[in-house]
Amino acid sequence: MSTIAAAPAAERKPLYTSLFVQVLAALILGIILGVAVPDFAISLKILSDAFLKLISMIVAPIVFCVVVHGIAGAGDLKKVGRVGVKALIYFEVMTTVALVVGLILAYTFGPGHGMNIDPSTLDAKALNTYADNAHKLQGGGIGSFLLNVIPSTSFDALSRNDVLQVLFFAVLFGVGLALVGGEKGKLVTSMIDAASTVLFRVMGLIVRVAPLGVLGAVAYTVGKYGVGSLKQLVSLVALFYVSVGIFVLGVLGGVMALAGISILKFLAYLREELTIVLATASSDAVLPQIMKKLERMGVKDSVVGLVIPTGYSFNLDAFSIYLTLAVVFIAQATNTPLSFGDLLLVLGVSLITSKGAHGVPGSAIVILAATLNAVPSIPAIGLVLVLSVDWFIGMARAVGNLTGNCVATVVVAAWEGDLDRAKAAKVLDGGELVDVTAG
Repeated sequence: MSTIAAAPAAERKPLYTSLFVQVLAALILGIILGVAVPDFAISLKILSDAFLKLISMIVAPIVFCVVVHGIAGAGDLKKVGRVGVKALIYFEVMTTVALVVGLILAYTFGPGHGMNIDPSTLDAKALNTYADNAHKLQGGGIGSFLLNVIPSTSFDALSRNDVLQVLFFAVLFGVGLALVGGEKGKLVTSMIDAASTVLFRVMGLIVRVAPLGVLGAVAYTVGKYGVGSLKQLVSLVALFYVSVGIFVLGVLGGVMALAGISILKFLAYLREELTIVLATASSDAVLPQIMKKLERMGVKDSVVGLVIPTGYSFNLDAFSIYLTLAVVFIAQATNTPLSFGDLLLVLGVSLITSKGAHGVPGSAIVILAATLNAVPSIPAIGLVLVLSVDWFIGMARAVGNLTGNCVATVVVAAWEGDLDRAKAAKVLDGGELVDVTAG
């Protein structure tokens, strides 16, 4: 019996309740106000400031819970065995490649060049903690930087929203929790998981007011800099879609070719799930179908059960591309030069912060804020520049992340010898009908 059924007409929610529709309406209204009444539009900046303040309020605790739970939830690698080790190695390699792809394309096409936005005009008290952290990180060389990564106390790092220090403590705490194990370890892990669930629910409430933040950001940008400033934002969205396409077809396609599988046939096999993800900007809804399809394709169930859930937190390829692309875009838009050291810092921090963007629409804003916090030279308030288009970027981001996880599962299975290649070839060639909704 099918597990997917159309909702009765009476239960379908009105279109205007869709957050995507609300954000789109806010974007259009912001452009209209920016063109028609620029002075009033500029005054709406308080809406985006308030939204950013809400986001900054929840950054540190979310990052702490996600990193700790991710490390502790990965389990003892000795028990997980070779599959876990190979999966984690693959995740880190692909994440690094994705981050580099984002950097290269951002510098090659320069989507932010020409905006010439003065960061002082974007000043928002909402993110003054980021400015404080930036001053602390500047100067003193690598020794001073490393000392500043170590918090005086864990509570001090959380209270000041110092994400680098929170990350440092979270990694240590997560490793310690994984080593403790047993009932005590499970109890603390369960508490961290529960706290993370509550925090993401709070973030869900905050994200519901995203249309107001988008309205303020777009109205201010158009009113202050003119409608021409939107060209760069459109360029950013287009470049990201192209970047994801290049990564999926080029990088992931090459990896799949080594496993003897065509990436195009693989994408066609998953087309229904990818379409759902594109429409909802979230991959959670198709997790059961994806896992069952991979098993029916010939991937051993033990590999699917380990790699897919772990990859949802540790293997976010498209999000990694977005992180570096957005950071460089903000730097270009504000005419902020980035040194080689800054780029290495972006890559290093992104390898950790990119692990915290799983599942929930809008979490990308939080993780991008955490990443910007670690780069002193880039004004964190530049978040308002990408806020208005984040939801459109989110659709391709979710599709890219899901594709990357499915490819990772197949590749790790092939690497481990747990892939039935003959069955995979038959299924991908359409030789076997797969009904993943059958009960």
